[in-house]
Amino acid sequence: MADLSTFELDNGGISVYFICIMETLALIKFLAQYGGVSRREADAAIRAGRVTVDGEAVLRPEHRLSGSEEVCFDGKKVESCEREHVYIMLNKPVNYTCSANDSHAEHLAVELIDVQERIFSAGRLDRDSEGLIIFSDDGVFIDRLTHPRYGIKKLYHVTVNGTFTAKELEKMCSGVRDEDGDIKALEVKSIGSNIYSFLLNEGKKREIRRLVKAMGKRVKRLVRVRQGALELGDLAPGKWRYLTADEVKKVQENVE
Repeated sequence: MADLSTFELDNGGISVYFICIMETLALIKFLAQYGGVSRREADAAIRAGRVTVDGEAVLRPEHRLSGSEEVCFDGKKVESCEREHVYIMLNKPVNYTCSANDSHAEHLAVELIDVQERIFSAGRLDRDSEGLIIFSDDGVFIDRLTHPRYGIKKLYHVTVNGTFTAKELEKMCSGVRDEDGDIKALEVKSIGSNIYSFLLNEGKKREIRRLVKAMGKRVKRLVRVRQGALELGDLAPGKWRYLTADEVKKVQENVE
C-alpha cells in the first residue's frame, strides 16, 4: 500500500507539482532500520509493549506506518531521517563480553570501539573466544548476518589439547547430541598441529566447545576468522576498522 502526497515547487515563477509516492513501512522493519536492533529483537520489543506509535503501545509487528507517526522505543523517539549507518569489524580479545550492557562483565567488547553512534554486535563470541565480530547501528544489516534464514557461514580456527581421528572428524559433521541438544559442523579439517578449522552455519551456544568436549578433548583457543564474505585478515587483537563499501554490499546482497 502506498501513500500519495502532492507538493508544489516554485521553479523561477513556474509552479511544478510533484506526486510523491511514499511506501508504508511495517513497524518491525521501521524499528530494525532506524532503532539499531535486529528484526528478532524488534519483534520481541513490540510484542512486549516497549514500542509506541503516537503515544499508544502497538503490539503487532506488522502494523503499517505512513511515515508521519512518532515512534518511540522504551520512551525514546526513533528518528527516521535517512542517514549513513556505521559498519565496524572488531578483533575481539579474550575476556571481553559481547553485550551492549552487562553489569557483571568486567570488560565489554563495544568499549574497544570509539564511535558516537549506539552500536550493537551481530551475534556473539563468548568471553573465552576471540576474533571477528561485527558491530553496527543498522538493525537490518545485523539481521542479515545473524538470522538463520540467510545461512551465513562462519569459519573458526580452533586449537585443541589433542588430535582428532578421522572417525571423530566425521562424527562432528554427521551430528552429536549432548545434554543441550543436537549439534554439528558443516566441515572440520586439520590446518596445523592440533589446530582445526570449523565451518558452521547455525551458531548454537558454545557449539564448537560442545563438539570438542563430546570427542573427549578441550578447546585451548578459539578464533573466528570469517563471517560470510567478511574476513578478519591481519586486524590485530583489540583493534577495529570500518567495513568497506564493497564488504557492506556483499552482506546486503548475501554474497559469500
